[in-house]
Amino acid sequence: MRRMITATVNDTSGVMNRFTGVLSRRQVNIESISVGRTEQCNISRITIVINVADEKESEQVLKQLNKQIDILKVSDITEEPHLERELLLAKINAPIAQRAEIQTVIDPFRGSIIDVNSRNITIQVTGTSEKIDAFLEVMSPYGIKKISRTGIIGLLRG
Repeated sequence: MRRMITATVNDTSGVMNRFTGVLSRRQVNIESISVGRTEQCNISRITIVINVADEKESEQVLKQLNKQIDILKVSDITEEPHLERELLLAKINAPIAQRAEIQTVIDPFRGSIIDVNSRNITIQVTGTSEKIDAFLEVMSPYGIKKISRTGIIGLLRG
């Protein structure tokens, strides 16, 4: 069962260790984790996607996270109206003769070419994990040399 959890935390040393330690002790698999500063000084937001066995296990994880020092608020936003995005950088084989064709494949995904050299291009795409996966599937015939994904970030709507 996939769950998306967001947490606001004090931006202090060791908070990430304590956060992931709770998940590790409960043997919860982390699918994605992203951390970044918020609009408030010394506060960070963690967005984590986990896989749990059932709703009961998800509730236990939230309770244990809420008890941790320096964790201000934890929310499971899976069932709430929310926005989620992920960033992909992909280095693709791109001989000069194929670049126009590759550009037409990139356009529906609203991707952009951010680096070019004589043998390959690097493309940036943002969107849901499903969109990123679909983009990679479409690009695979061209030859994907390297990819880097940020992990999912998310916020409640409204």
